[in-house]
Amino acid sequence: MSDKRNILITGGVGFIGSNLAERLMKEGHNVLSIDDYSFGKHENEHKNVKYINDDLENIHSINEPIDICYHLAAKARVQPSFDDPVDYFRVNAKGTMEVMEWAKKNNVKVVYAGSSSKHFSPEDSPYAMYKYLGEQICKLYKKSYNLKVEIARFYNVYGPRENRDEKFGNVIGIWTTKAIKGESLPIVGDGFQRRDFTHVNDIVDGLIKIGFSDISQDDGWELGTGNNYSVNELFEMFKLRFNVKSVSIPDQPGNYKKTLRKNDNLIDLLNWKPKDQLAEHIKNLNV
Repeated sequence: MSDKRNILITGGVGFIGSNLAERLMKEGHNVLSIDDYSFGKHENEHKNVKYINDDLENIHSINEPIDICYHLAAKARVQPSFDDPVDYFRVNAKGTMEVMEWAKKNNVKVVYAGSSSKHFSPEDSPYAMYKYLGEQICKLYKKSYNLKVEIARFYNVYGPRENRDEKFGNVIGIWTTKAIKGESLPIVGDGFQRRDFTHVNDIVDGLIKIGFSDISQDDGWELGTGNNYSVNELFEMFKLRFNVKSVSIPDQPGNYKKTLRKNDNLIDLLNWKPKDQLAEHIKNLNV
């Protein structure tokens, strides 16, 4: 891209944020990250990116000129949110309000990381509720204060730097760790639940197109592949790569039966073309 921008990424040392920072930096933009490093890692930092180790509540201390803010900082995953709903609210809902207030005062466009959980009942989990509230806060500031805000909804994102922690990682990250150790892979419930798995490189492409485009969408941009796989089908891919076994564990609250990208016609406006890279990704996982 020819026009150099000043970009702020909240959660810039996390999984998606660090991949976005790397791409933007390579394209010649000035990149600033604010992250409290509760989930992000120092090894996800990149040369020539400026890093602020701080909480979102202190985003107001940033006074340098910013063109676009990618608000990616959040506490992720459904199951841990049942154990700590208060902190999930503080980060995912109140933190989003802080970002909106800062953006309003500084006239900064915001791209907010929504979630496909929006398509289910917000009451299913604290995580779903607070991501839903985050979207509503964005829409409030867009309508009432004419703030430039776009919502990008993620599905099941995987790829380099994904969280492989058993508590906060996604299924591919968790399974990769266990498969490398030769451990059995846990399948929640019957394994027939289906997920739209999207590679982080495609997510980064979509985020950049949304941030740098003048096209606005009243609801949200759906960043999924439009294909989905059952957990059992995913296990067969891991079994082929690692020769591992599975172990069944009881179903869990908030475990949706299906996620799949919606509003395909809107994606055409962005000229965003994600690739189904799941099988190839698992095939090339390193032991």
